Amino acid sequence: MKRNILALQSEMDMIFELSRNGRSGYQVPPTSDQLPEFEIPQELRRNAAPRLPEVSENTTVRHYVNLSTRNHHIDKDFYPLGSCTMKYNPKVNDEMSALPGFAGLNPWQTGATAQGAMQLMYELSDALLEVTGMDDITLQPAAGAQGEFAALLMFRAYHQKNGNPRKRIIIPDSAHGTNPASIILAGYAVTQLPSDSNGLMDTEALKRALDEDVAGLMITNPNTLGLFESNISKIIDLVHEAGGLVYMDGANLNALMGISRPGDMGFDACHMNLHKTFSTPHGGGGPGSGPVAIKEKLTRFLPVPVLTKTKAEFAWDWDRPDSIGSVHSFYGNFGMHVRALAYIKSMGGDGLRAISENAIINANYLRKKLSPAYQVFVDKPCMHEVVLSGNLQKQKGVRTTDIAKRLLDFGIHPPTVYFPLIVPECLMIEPTESESRETLDEFVEVMMQIDREASESPDLLKQAPYTTPVRRLDEAGAARNLNIRFYDDIR
Repeated sequence: MKRNILALQSEMDMIFELSRNGRSGYQVPPTSDQLPEFEIPQELRRNAAPRLPEVSENTTVRHYVNLSTRNHHIDKDFYPLGSCTMKYNPKVNDEMSALPGFAGLNPWQTGATAQGAMQLMYELSDALLEVTGMDDITLQPAAGAQGEFAALLMFRAYHQKNGNPRKRIIIPDSAHGTNPASIILAGYAVTQLPSDSNGLMDTEALKRALDEDVAGLMITNPNTLGLFESNISKIIDLVHEAGGLVYMDGANLNALMGISRPGDMGFDACHMNLHKTFSTPHGGGGPGSGPVAIKEKLTRFLPVPVLTKTKAEFAWDWDRPDSIGSVHSFYGNFGMHVRALAYIKSMGGDGLRAISENAIINANYLRKKLSPAYQVFVDKPCMHEVVLSGNLQKQKGVRTTDIAKRLLDFGIHPPTVYFPLIVPECLMIEPTESESRETLDEFVEVMMQIDREASESPDLLKQAPYTTPVRRLDEAGAARNLNIRFYDDIR
């Protein structure tokens, strides 16, 4: 990807300026003699000093460095976790978000003291609308799942406002697990439809399921099999003709940027995972951000407050009588917004398209390289990820779990396993655009070696991993029999 370095520097200078205008409002804390006097009630006081370890700085630093070397992360090695887009996180994004004017912002500040930050969110909103082809947006949701929930609440408000409350949301059987959970939370019933023989939504099954009770359809495109829904225009038209709305789970937007836009396809709403597609830190449970972009018909129902712009300033609009209300504290995870805008501006429009193209090339490269040993569930060109099955290895007495555990011995994080649920012994691999051909070739070589081991010494795989600090765990047993102990219980 070619970038104009001078233009990039100009864009980053602009972000610096926004940080200065953002103003943290930080004040020097008062000294002890300036604090008001108060007494801690006797019943809230400790009876003994806390048992805190006393260790040297060297010991403390070494402890955390050693922990970090045991953990697997994208900076350490290949992390092909399917459907999660574990791409490289450019460090410049973190530098931008750490600027004092951004990092020091207080969520209780008034809009007048945070104009730079609000301008940044406004520009990010414009960029995301351009990427998706939608009309309006909220940056408030803190994750993709919360974005799903917010959009479904807007669907419900839309139907109620039109005097036509509905009861059901349709999803394919390949849907992300958050989809049915969001549907239930939003007060709807779930109707799940089987995929057709090509791994796509079955349009005939959809026709039979549509009636006056259907509020909408949730569908991921490309879907979780890594396939583009080639009938998406027909699918959307069918739902619209039945009076429903259509939502795109944007978890796989990494394959569409600069090539195809959900709004142009006809979707009414979609979320974006900034912590996937736009390269913010990912893993360890967060932080995340799941903005929702919508068509104009849903604008009146956006979560409050809504960011607005006048000639004089940026402002928060709370006067939205049809709003679904707030879905997250304050205005979303702002640090993620900074990182996402830095990423978008550093790449530019051509760069975003190149990201999608390279992600697709990398996935298909793995599909062709691995197909001699591993079954490709739907053997046709995929998008950003390839879905394999370990059925051939199972015939040798080895399960997908064993393959995943063995990968750890080679310093590679396993891909997503056993999802989508419709694929037996599933291996869901997403190399993303940020991995080199050399890395992919090394991964292929390891996967081929594991296949040979499955034939020659299957017990070797069943006992893996061998090189990790902790050997194979009983994850299912641990989930069913939680044994949570706190410090006070074990000292």
